[in-house]
Amino acid sequence: MKTGIVKSFNELSKYGFIKVDETGEEIFVHESGLTCLIRKGDKVMFMITDGKKGPNATNVKRIE
Repeated sequence: MKTGIVKSFNELSKYGFIKVDETGEEIFVHESGLTCLIRKGDKVMFMITDGKKGPNATNVKRIE
């Protein structure tokens, strides 16, 4: 599992980006990959999977 910070998440469009702590890379996240609601600035734990257009964050969970 990776950790990161939610850089952006648009509730209307249902997608956003997470900045990975280890690499600084930005990973796409869609609402379908969430286990709970997330907001900009949240610390999260997630897995990276291959999507149609590149890497996606899945199984995204907020952490304290």
